[in-house]
Amino acid sequence: MASATSPAMAANLAGKSGVRVVVIGDPGTGKSSLIVALATEQFPENVLRVMPPTRLPADYFPDRVPITIIDTSSSPEQKPKLIAECQAADAVVLTYACDRPATLERLSSFWLPELRRLQLKAPVIVVGCKLDLRDEQQVSLEQVMAPIMQSFREIETCIECSALRQIQVPEVFYYAQKAVLHPTAPLFDQELQSLKPRCVRALKRIFIICDNDKDGALSDVELNEFQVRCFSAPLQPTEISGVKRVVQEKMPEGVNETGLTLTGFLFLHALFIEKGRLETTWTVLRKFGYDNDIKLRDDLIAVPIKRAPDQTLELTSEVVDFLRGIFNMFDIDNDGALLPAELEDLFSTAPENPWSCDPYKDCAEKNVLGGLSLEGFLSKWALMTLLDPTNSYANLVYVGYPGEFSSAFTVTRKRRVDRKKQQTQRNIFQCFVFGARGSGKTSLLQSFIGRQPSDALPSNSERFATNSVEMADGTRKTLILREIPEGDVRSILSDRESLAPCDVAVFVYDSCDEYSWQRARDLLVQVATHGENTGYEVPCLIVAAKDDLDQSSQALQESTRVSQDMGIETPIPISVKLRDLNNIFCRIVHAAQLPHLSIPETEAGKTRRQYRQLLNRSLMVVSVGAAVAVVGLAAYRVYAARKNSSS
Repeated sequence: MASATSPAMAANLAGKSGVRVVVIGDPGTGKSSLIVALATEQFPENVLRVMPPTRLPADYFPDRVPITIIDTSSSPEQKPKLIAECQAADAVVLTYACDRPATLERLSSFWLPELRRLQLKAPVIVVGCKLDLRDEQQVSLEQVMAPIMQSFREIETCIECSALRQIQVPEVFYYAQKAVLHPTAPLFDQELQSLKPRCVRALKRIFIICDNDKDGALSDVELNEFQVRCFSAPLQPTEISGVKRVVQEKMPEGVNETGLTLTGFLFLHALFIEKGRLETTWTVLRKFGYDNDIKLRDDLIAVPIKRAPDQTLELTSEVVDFLRGIFNMFDIDNDGALLPAELEDLFSTAPENPWSCDPYKDCAEKNVLGGLSLEGFLSKWALMTLLDPTNSYANLVYVGYPGEFSSAFTVTRKRRVDRKKQQTQRNIFQCFVFGARGSGKTSLLQSFIGRQPSDALPSNSERFATNSVEMADGTRKTLILREIPEGDVRSILSDRESLAPCDVAVFVYDSCDEYSWQRARDLLVQVATHGENTGYEVPCLIVAAKDDLDQSSQALQESTRVSQDMGIETPIPISVKLRDLNNIFCRIVHAAQLPHLSIPETEAGKTRRQYRQLLNRSLMVVSVGAAVAVVGLAAYRVYAARKNSSS
């Protein structure tokens, strides 16, 4: 594998139309002289304190990307402008004077901490100016900069130059441009002297894509196809032999009898980077759609489907079959579950495991060894698709799905249409779970995924639980429970469309606590009112939790009366402790499948409905009267016409 691509092509792949370099440093360190010497190729006798912006043409460096160089002043009154320029920079050139050690010390005592305080993301090139004045007795650049670079990893490289002698002046800005177009930091850990994990994962995915026969090695033919795809030029047989020989000498396991292994492929890229040929690895990554964060570019994974607030995306049967296939592929021990190590291996070609943190980490059922069943695996994908379709599609691509976005997802029908048709075609239902703190919401979610309530860590944020539910007719539906913290209800309902993605709402109360019921009732009224006002009404169920404890008779009577008054099912008693759940999850899904039923009606809603009915009847009477008048007029005209003709 060799870099046969042109630098211009590599730069174009980086997506940069220009590079903005800001030069900063103490007064008198040679900033302005450095810029003038670059632009005019001679040392200026008289130079302005701050130079105007200087633009280098696209053909100045091989990458053919124009550079704009911004000079700055370090005077206190110019600090706001200095900060603004640094924040707008693609790269920062930080200068010190080789003949003034104090300016070198100021790098680590002021300038670099200040850039860090500004949370600057741009790479930093440290430049020692006035090399011609440096004392020969001074220690080397490597010795001086090693401890500073150790402390400040944002430094991309260090270089010394002389504007007077024209020594390494262009190189300063070449390295600055290169740090932007082909940055080291995302690819290589300087301290560990190894490829960074995200780079390894991306290169592994690329290797698997190019390994057409899936034998774990790139043959000579596959290597050549890879070379042409990335660099638009084939390798000669002698070049291929040379590449494999270099790998075999340094890392014997990098080559086997069929070709270059993944280990050898990764070794080659580490070797390129160590030799400063970062553009080779970046060209490969960008040819396969990666951006500077080593993630697939947004334009490759954007959601092209427009949908209404009450429409969601579901995985197609084609994708579900694909996911079943990769589940079985990575279930190495064939125990019907993916152990944590097997799941990590499955996502080893993604930038990271998307389920390693909330809300996905503990949202599905696991076995005693921490293994995820197929149903749990598919349920997590359903949740990710519901919450973040773009991320769901990106991870499908990372793990090998070859299809387009349109073949991966289907758009559900609007919920309002479902209510009118009195049925739904959805396979995935989202249930909002409301209730007072301590009412048993978390216990309900934990029981859904086969865990004890004590397994849940305390949290004031939303919590999810997802699993498949087998219905009475033998079909399976995916249910997603979303616990709404009591303190979040007001902010959620302040959004007009907050109930649009909700298929069914459950209101949980502690059956032995009257206050818990009162709070559940208030929440039910708030949600019902919000639904009536926005048109996003949802079926609702009341759950009387902790049925194993002494019930509050007041709460029981009140909850029964309220449910009857609002036209919904009477409270469903459950006991998580006794594992008597009263078929609650099937009942939740059943309510969601009949979206026109179990919709609570408030007093205000009843009044509006009665008014509409009265108005409709009045309009009907008027319409009938008008129709009678029209018929009468028509009959009179017929009569008059006949009378005239007879006479």
